[in-house]
Amino acid sequence: MQMIAPEQAVLTNPEAASGKGLATGTLGIAGSTIIGLASTAPLFSIAATLGYVVYAVGAQAPIAFIIAFVPMMFTAFAYRELNSALPDCGTVFTWAAKAFGPRTGWFSGWALAVAGIFVMANLADITAIYILHLVGDGSLAGNRVVVVVLGSATIAIMTYVSMRGVELGEKVQTVLLVIQYAAMAAFIVGCLIGYFNGTAPNPTPVSLDWFNPMLASGSGMVQAIMLALFIYWGWDTCLALTEETKDPKKTPGRAALLSTVLLLITYVGITMAVMMYAGVGEEGVGLANPEHADDVFSGLASMAMGPLGWFLIISVAISALSSSQTTILPTARGTFAMGIYKALPARFAKVSEKSQTPTFSTLLMGIISIAYFAGMSLVSNNLMQDSILSIGLAITVFYGIASFACIWYFRDSLFTSRRNFLYRFLFPLLGGVFMAWAFIQSAIDMIDPDYGFSTIGGIGSTFVIGIGSLALGVVAMFLWSLFPESKPYFERETINKDSRILAPE
Repeated sequence: MQMIAPEQAVLTNPEAASGKGLATGTLGIAGSTIIGLASTAPLFSIAATLGYVVYAVGAQAPIAFIIAFVPMMFTAFAYRELNSALPDCGTVFTWAAKAFGPRTGWFSGWALAVAGIFVMANLADITAIYILHLVGDGSLAGNRVVVVVLGSATIAIMTYVSMRGVELGEKVQTVLLVIQYAAMAAFIVGCLIGYFNGTAPNPTPVSLDWFNPMLASGSGMVQAIMLALFIYWGWDTCLALTEETKDPKKTPGRAALLSTVLLLITYVGITMAVMMYAGVGEEGVGLANPEHADDVFSGLASMAMGPLGWFLIISVAISALSSSQTTILPTARGTFAMGIYKALPARFAKVSEKSQTPTFSTLLMGIISIAYFAGMSLVSNNLMQDSILSIGLAITVFYGIASFACIWYFRDSLFTSRRNFLYRFLFPLLGGVFMAWAFIQSAIDMIDPDYGFSTIGGIGSTFVIGIGSLALGVVAMFLWSLFPESKPYFERETINKDSRILAPE
């Protein structure tokens, strides 16, 4: 279809001059970084992943986290470059629409929403279970009805906080992140004290072998990298708040890069400390013991921290709770941007005059998350767990599209300077290729009937849910394109390569 001139785009979009009505100039570099970190739920992520990584590669766990960090950093560079030119809360939806066209943009926004809804179920589940472990004898954690009620309540509370405004959200996230890092620091100190005074159950000295990937099996390292890769997911939340920062073209990109680096230090640091304390054996408290692979911290908390062990346990719940609110933010702003550009019905573009946050998009995100979590938990908890395992497919889709969108959008200037070659071509290319490989490899693994908790038609339900949820997006996009209200978007009137983005200057 014929592209329209920038002047025409401004006429088509009368809101372009005033932006979207969000709370501009609210977040600084510190607030953006805090939200980027909180979105990954660092304490919960490492607690739930470390055991499986060690089980896959043994003592080479630290290098697995480092290798997984590299493609995320490459992707972060792509995000930074795109954000510097197109600071829009729609992030990958907006960038893909401008680079590749409306259908790729719409599908990218759908993938982002799918990942957000699926992970909300996981975060609500974990928050409720960890809190209930501290109530009485902990038996309530096994009562699914109680878990669903409490988990749904946490989603509702975080949705309310999100609707009150990004400034309140930043304050809440600061407090919750401080608690997380205080707990991690206390746990690390306890592990190191135990190692150096000889009270550690399996004292293991640091070795250069921990950083040699050649000492692990190829299949084991691939599995470990795939596991480690997705615990970095979430740093891009600060870019979804780009229009609410004090310097939209610079602050979010810098915060995204800073968040990924801090996550790397966090994950490698705590992994080394716990390995020094508990070792990598397959028995007892060894990190490769499959009996506690899904949560290595619960058994070690009281040993390393004594009577303060409860603090680590409650902090894991706080970590998941914190991430649930920061998951709502980018998903709601993604659908909000889609409403602005008429990729979704106009009601998605509604903003509260008081809090200057997307109202309908945020509320709908909370309602759908509660409905999905409660419905799947009570109907089939196994299917819900498989949907959580499938999140990696959606994540690699929108990270991969963003990486390639960076290359294509800047195609006219890729080789005009060394900087452009590295940050707009080479690094995004490497990140995009890795994400494409991760998607294919994950899909191959998930199709195995033994993968996950259940099967559908003799195929792993994780594969069916993951691919099916993405395919559903194609159907939804086609149906929406039939409505007259969608024509300005699909005919590239509201957004195209040359049009102004609907964002404040």
